[in-house]
Formats: sequence, structure tokens, C-alpha cells
Amino acid sequence: MSLSTIFCVCLLLVGALGHDSEESKAVKYSGDSFNLGLATNNHFVMFYAPWCGHCTRLSPTWEKLAEEYNDASTENEVIVAKVDCTVETALCSEHDVTGYPTLKFFKAGHDEGTKYRGGRDYEALKTYLSEQLGKAQQDANELQEEPKIPAPVSGLVELTTETFDNYIATGNHFVKFYAPWCGYCKKLAPTWEKLAEALHFSTNVRVSQVDCTEHKEVCQRFEVKGYPTLLWIVDGQKVEKYSGDRSIEDLKSYVSQNLGVDLVEAPEEVPTISNPVVQLSKENFEHVVEKGLTFVKFFAPWCGHCKRMAPTWDELGSKFLGSGQVTIGKVDCTLDINKDLCVQQEVRGYPSIYLYKEGERIDSYEGNRQLEDMYLFVAKHLQEKDEL
Repeated sequence: MSLSTIFCVCLLLVGALGHDSEESKAVKYSGDSFNLGLATNNHFVMFYAPWCGHCTRLSPTWEKLAEEYNDASTENEVIVAKVDCTVETALCSEHDVTGYPTLKFFKAGHDEGTKYRGGRDYEALKTYLSEQLGKAQQDANELQEEPKIPAPVSGLVELTTETFDNYIATGNHFVKFYAPWCGYCKKLAPTWEKLAEALHFSTNVRVSQVDCTEHKEVCQRFEVKGYPTLLWIVDGQKVEKYSGDRSIEDLKSYVSQNLGVDLVEAPEEVPTISNPVVQLSKENFEHVVEKGLTFVKFFAPWCGHCKRMAPTWDELGSKFLGSGQVTIGKVDCTLDINKDLCVQQEVRGYPSIYLYKEGERIDSYEGNRQLEDMYLFVAKHLQEKDEL
């Protein structure tokens, strides 16, 4: 089915609902038609209230944006739409709308949107859409064929021919090319693992390795002629081959020199924690958040978004398990004992995700609820904490 056909279907779905005026170009959704529309196309949605002054001022710009993108005669990349929250109260509550206007971008087939926080002028909105559409198209193209990069084991990622290029495409990478039978490689292995573990929480560099007996094409491309070969790679391009001593101190010094900053390292001694996610309540909340960084999810068991992100939240807890610097927690706001706590913490929708530093709330998380995005969010704040 072409995108033009899909757009026509979306128009038919909302035809009975009408628009705010005959000239309106933005598709106006109801609760019944919203999810069906999201299933078939990318959407940029304005959640609004008719009495809202900011919404009224944004309306002409939103219509101009809709006029450009909602053209049924072309292959539509995105549908510009709107939802009246004074009518569709349940729908707006489901999407955590707590103020007007709230603008969110939804990828086709996804029921969780990304909140827009930029300027509300036409050029800013158009630029944002261009950026999001590029990402959405890439995601759609790679959804089926892109292999999943294995989660790091204590910071060390094992790469393959299929995952290598995407993984090293951006950022700084220190990569070991090795062969399992190589004596020097076996000798280096424990040190390399210690280096990866030490840099587990750094957002400036990633440590990985490639088995050249299994993934010869990658090793040939990077001109690996002996084992182990250690390469410093930036944005997918080889910068240089490391030829220094292979002690942990020398390797750390090399990384620090290339980055031009002090390393953010995981502590060598960490306490043992049995559960990756701490169950918080009014009784223990202040005691837990008063030390280090605490990333807290306020949720309700009946909340669909909360249920979907629960496994990812557990995975996030496992990644920081035993770090001694970060605690991943959760609060069930439906329990009587926690209701006052959730009101006190200004929880207005589920899930609400807040970051605390030494007892004070310093940020709220509004990004994608993917493991990598949430991990990098915490790691960034952890790095800032260590640099103070």
C-alpha cells in the first residue's frame, strides 16, 4: 500500500469528525481513530485546548505545516494532526499530556511519541520533522535486517561482521582484533576486560573486540596483519594503531590522552546488590535517594506504557547493578502508602521518570524509553557528577 493511499485512509477515518474549520489542513483525531492512524504512518501531533492562548498563536503555523505535509497527491512521509484535549481527555491522559500545546512525533507503528521541545516557529518545526523523518525512514529500512548488537558484558562488547559498522559509526572506539588461539591475545584478555569494566560508565569511549577467525572480512578491511591488533577508531575511521605497553595503566593513559579528558571509571570495589531495581516507598525513599544518583520510575500497574517498559527498566537496573554510583528504583503510586509521596514528587502521569542526585531531583526523563537512550541519559549525568 502506498503512503498516499494510507493518507487517504487516514482522512476517511477522521472524515466524520471534521476539522475546527473548513480550511483546516491538520487531521483532527478522536480516541477511536488515533491508534489506527498511528499504525499506518508517521505522525506529528499537537495536543491542545481551544481556550489555550499558546495553542491559538501556534495554530496558523501548524496549519501551514499541515498544508505542506498533508498533501494526498504526494507520497506522504508524515501526517500533521491535532487532538482536542477538552474532548479527548482519556487519549490525552494516556499520552501524558500535562500542558498545552504538547507536540509529539510518532513513528509509524509506534504508540509512544517523542515530545518536541524546540521553538514553535515554522522553520524550527520543519527542521525537526526533517530530522525525525530521516531517523524514522532509517529505522523502517533497518527494522528487519539490522542485527542487534549484544549488550556489553561489564562494558566489553563482542562485535561481528553484521554489527561492526553500525556500532563504530559514531564516537570514539578502542577495538581489539584477536584470534582465540593466539597466546598474546589470551595474555591480554583479562587486562582488556578490566579496561572495558573501568570505562563502563564513560560516554566518551567504548571498548570492544572482534574475533578475526570468525569475522575475517572486517579484519581484512582494517588491515589486521597480526594478533592482537588494537585500533583507535573515530566515527568509523581508523585513526591509529596502538603500539604501547599492554598494562592496564598504559592502556588507560592512552585512552585518556586521545580523549583529552580524565576518564570516568567504575569503582573497583562495589557493594553487592541482590535486586537490580529497588522497590521504593514512602518509608525508604529519602534514605535511598540521598546518596549518589537515583533514577526513579513512578508507575501504576494498570498503565499500558508502564507494563511495556517494565522489562527494559529491569535491564537498565541490571546494567548499573553493583556500580556503587547509580540506583535504579521504582514507586507504585497506586499503593496507599505511596500516594502522598507521588503527590509530593509532582507525579502527574504514568510513567514519570525522575533523576535524583544526593536527595534532590535534578532532571526528568522525556526521551525514548529504549535501553540505550535511558542508559546514556544516566551515564551523562554520572559523568557530570564525577567532573564536579
